[in-house]
Amino acid sequence: MTRYEHGLVLGKFYPPHAGHHHLVRTAADRCERLTVLVCASSVESVPLAERVAWMREVHPGAHVVGAVDDIPVDLADPDVWAAHMAVFRAAVPEPVDAVFTSETYGAELGRRFGAEAVCVDVDRTVFPVSGTAVRKDPVGCWDFLEPPVRAALARRVVVLGAESTGTTTLSWALAEHYRRRGGVWTQTRYVGEYGREFSEAKLARLRAERPGAGWDEVAFASEEFPHIARRQAELEEEAARAGSPVLFCDTDAFATTVWHERYLGGAHDEVARIAARGRQHLWLLTDHEGVPFEDDGLRDGEHLRPWMTGRFEQELARTGRRFVKLTGPHEQRLAAAVAAVDALVDEGWDFADPLPERR
Repeated sequence: MTRYEHGLVLGKFYPPHAGHHHLVRTAADRCERLTVLVCASSVESVPLAERVAWMREVHPGAHVVGAVDDIPVDLADPDVWAAHMAVFRAAVPEPVDAVFTSETYGAELGRRFGAEAVCVDVDRTVFPVSGTAVRKDPVGCWDFLEPPVRAALARRVVVLGAESTGTTTLSWALAEHYRRRGGVWTQTRYVGEYGREFSEAKLARLRAERPGAGWDEVAFASEEFPHIARRQAELEEEAARAGSPVLFCDTDAFATTVWHERYLGGAHDEVARIAARGRQHLWLLTDHEGVPFEDDGLRDGEHLRPWMTGRFEQELARTGRRFVKLTGPHEQRLAAAVAAVDALVDEGWDFADPLPERR
């Protein structure tokens, strides 16, 4: 089998899938060095920089570069070919010995690079998937996606509410409900509340000094809340990379903004900035009405529950976040939550169409 000095793989990777990665890995195995050129048009809804980052993560041994290519596709027009080649050559100016593709235009692309054309799985028998198929049905193609793409596409649902309003119970129930659907849904993840873990550690440290200390003696500092928000976001990102098309989160950085207000009496700009960078899609607000307050040793705010429910609702509305307020017994709340999540997933992912191919 011929081995090449410098190989090239190019494509839109909109988004990248298992077929793309098979192509890149095949090329990498046959080349001393490999360049991957990501070409994106301005009309497409996944930024070029994000696709380049995805490909660099999955293929750290390749040299991944990006280029904006807004030239329409017309495989029969020599002038259009020349215009595309100008974009390709500007991005990859060094000589190329082999061009690896899974497309019928591979021979012509190789000829224009002055390189050997190597076709890989043109009939998509190894991985029966395409970028078009992923854009049309991400759920159906989920198993063909790598972690960074899953993280970008996962629909993130946050359950939030005042103390002892059932957020953890509901989050677990939702994750289990979707796991029971089978298929890719068995991978559905739940992200716990890092703030609670942080609080337990604070109480444990205090009791190590004074064994009889209670929760009412634990004091929070304002600078602790950005740490809580960042760690919550990190845990969410880790779970989204490994999970199903939907992820359930027991609180998020946005909720932390209200918790800071509850304990410190005002807003925290850095926590708000962390929340603004979040990629959540739906918030489920658990009402305090009808839920008995249970003191589990880390709660002291029964009298504050109406205020917190109101503040969550006000801030969700003020910031334009999509939310549903859940009321009634647990079964009613779960049914309403499932309906809201199903509606979110059924809306699809709304990828912008790439530039059309002229025929």
